[in-house]
Amino acid sequence: MEMVADFWRTRGWDVVIRPTQAVGHATVLAREAAAAGHGLVLAAGGDGTLGEVTNGLVGTQTIMAPLPLGTANSFAGELNMPLPGLFNPHRLLQAIDVLANGRVQEMDLGHTAVHGGSQNGRYWLLWAGVGADGYLVDELEPRPKWTKRVGPISYVFQGVPVMLRLPAMTAVVAVDGQTFADNFLLVLISNSRRYAGGMVELSPQAYLDDGLFEVWLFRGRGVLRIAQYLALAKLGDLAGRPDVTRLTAGKIDIKTDPPFPFQTDGEPAGRTPFTVSIRPRALRLLVPSTAPTDLFLRPGIPLAELE
Repeated sequence: MEMVADFWRTRGWDVVIRPTQAVGHATVLAREAAAAGHGLVLAAGGDGTLGEVTNGLVGTQTIMAPLPLGTANSFAGELNMPLPGLFNPHRLLQAIDVLANGRVQEMDLGHTAVHGGSQNGRYWLLWAGVGADGYLVDELEPRPKWTKRVGPISYVFQGVPVMLRLPAMTAVVAVDGQTFADNFLLVLISNSRRYAGGMVELSPQAYLDDGLFEVWLFRGRGVLRIAQYLALAKLGDLAGRPDVTRLTAGKIDIKTDPPFPFQTDGEPAGRTPFTVSIRPRALRLLVPSTAPTDLFLRPGIPLAELE
């Protein structure tokens, strides 16, 4: 982190390094940074850290910059960022270089509120899912540190035995006024193009600032059906299947029988029932120069122009 800080200092920035001490601390630090008038928060970590920082910066003028140092780094994959690793540490310098040459965009966020919960809800960047992925995350997280060092492949080996125990789920899903009731393997609300740690491009036409989610309803049950859906998604062959429904929406209400755990950005987020709503352009994001040029509908502002 000192190397990262020195990089920005040579560009004329004043930099303060703040290590997190516990779960949720990144939200507190980000909120304090915004309140103090700092222009940018560089979030060094995985998707969980990015989510915490997002919750501290939402609705402010402070910019979030993602620095991928986690396990899956799904959001960094969405932005085509270089991913540092044990055998490729120089990619850390590449990652901060593409950020410095990037642009500032306003990004939509998802907001999830559990019915009857004492909390006001939580913001997230990528997805909310209930069914197979929510059950998997609830069973595996928090994972031991050694599994995270192995990387995303450890999730596969740990996940197969869990998926063999996956119970059936009946759900009622209200999508902007339309109601769907069925036995669902997975209900996924996506705010991004990629899914499953970035392994599949599920919604290639999605934008990060169009004010809409991509909603996917996958019917069926069982680990073999999960594998089939992942293979079809990898091939881009899910469209038109009678057991898959895809919609765009801004608000979704989900009830299940039995109550099921759900996840947001790969982190446990609670149990059904819950409501998901879009918060248009709620986060200022530093988008690296590697990101797809059509990821946003609106033009961004080069960071150099804000310096």
